Amino acid sequence: MALKIYNTLSQKEELFIPQKDRLVTLYSCGPTVYSHAHIGNLRAQTFSDTLRRTLSYLDYEVNQVVNITDVDDKTIKGSQIEHTTLLEFTKKYEELFFRDTERMNILRPNVIPRATEYISEMILLIEKLLEKGLAYKSNNGIYFDIAKSAGYGTLARLEKRTDTKSRVNNDSYGKESANDFALWKFYREEDGSAVWETPFGKGRPGWHIECSAMSMKNLGETIDIHTGGLDLIFPHHTNEIAQSEGVTGKKFVRYWMHSGFINMDNEKMAKSVGNIITLDKIIEKGFSPLAYRYFLLEIHYRKPANFNLEALEGSQNALEKLYARFMDLGDKNGAVNKQLKEKFINCLEEDLNTPRALSLVWKALDSNILDEDKRATILDFDKVLGIGLEKVNRAIIPEEIKKLSEERERARIDKNWARADKIRQKIEVLGYILEDSEKGAKIKKK
Repeated sequence: MALKIYNTLSQKEELFIPQKDRLVTLYSCGPTVYSHAHIGNLRAQTFSDTLRRTLSYLDYEVNQVVNITDVDDKTIKGSQIEHTTLLEFTKKYEELFFRDTERMNILRPNVIPRATEYISEMILLIEKLLEKGLAYKSNNGIYFDIAKSAGYGTLARLEKRTDTKSRVNNDSYGKESANDFALWKFYREEDGSAVWETPFGKGRPGWHIECSAMSMKNLGETIDIHTGGLDLIFPHHTNEIAQSEGVTGKKFVRYWMHSGFINMDNEKMAKSVGNIITLDKIIEKGFSPLAYRYFLLEIHYRKPANFNLEALEGSQNALEKLYARFMDLGDKNGAVNKQLKEKFINCLEEDLNTPRALSLVWKALDSNILDEDKRATILDFDKVLGIGLEKVNRAIIPEEIKKLSEERERARIDKNWARADKIRQKIEVLGYILEDSEKGAKIKKK
């Protein structure tokens, strides 16, 4: 058995082999904290969490970094609209982001770097690119010259352009090519207090250089896995590769992994389109955040997911049924079933095939193994799935309810159906339900 993952760079499944024995360096693109994250953003985070959980389950030691982009055009503009400092503004949305990830049972990253804390590292990278002639100074900033980047655009399968050195007409940024990208933006009045002094001019960083600086500082010049949504392949990840490898001369990322879009009415969910749904909205409509996680697990991470409330309702019903059946297994843990665990691992090693892995939970419930072994096996699987089974406990039934259930059972034996029905109704008013079976009535909390 061996883990295979789909590498966007090669566009095929590859055997995963980390650089250092069982240690995995994992960089996952985090949020730009200028507004609430939507459920499309949370899909990318859930995918990277599932990957991390899978690696840990397979006995790898994972060092995960999830960055916070806390300085760019949107964060600066947002802070000015709300008449607050950039730090106060971005901190608010950072806290809301991690509130949502906690609700989704997404593990806290090992390191959470913020772009504004890595300005000195960015300056050093830009200076090296200038020294190597891979970047140039313009009237409005420092730009990366993509014509000098060997293999530029390979990740995104871009065709080699022939006009890379033609000067852009009426380009206010003074770039030498329409395709060159900003490493550093020189100060403008509208930037307000978002400004830093550098040897090449005061200003603020471009978006792409931020991730290179944060990943290199925390994970080294070459990292094992870099994750994000499909929309980040170009230009963000493409530009990360160009500037990072331009500085070091080494491979920047060994395995690139990207999750598919969340679509609404077959159109990508995006703030620019205006078709977003937040986790708060889902909760307001009566859904559990973990029902959304279950919904995501039912779809392979690379496939697009068409979201609607009817599909989410189906996932919530399935999750509630799973919780109920899990509670029926009792409180004791037995032994993890080796055959089912082997099948579960095989699913994970097939490029994180969570739909198949999830189906094994139901197969375990329907199997003829002991209930305590079922419970231990399913809890073991939930280390990867993260659907909250470790927090599902059997409800402690009050003595009053137990006595009422016993009275009802005596009434049934006596064929006093009217009294039995009255007692059932009283039990339901108190927040419990009875499920009749050949072995007697089971009491469950509503």
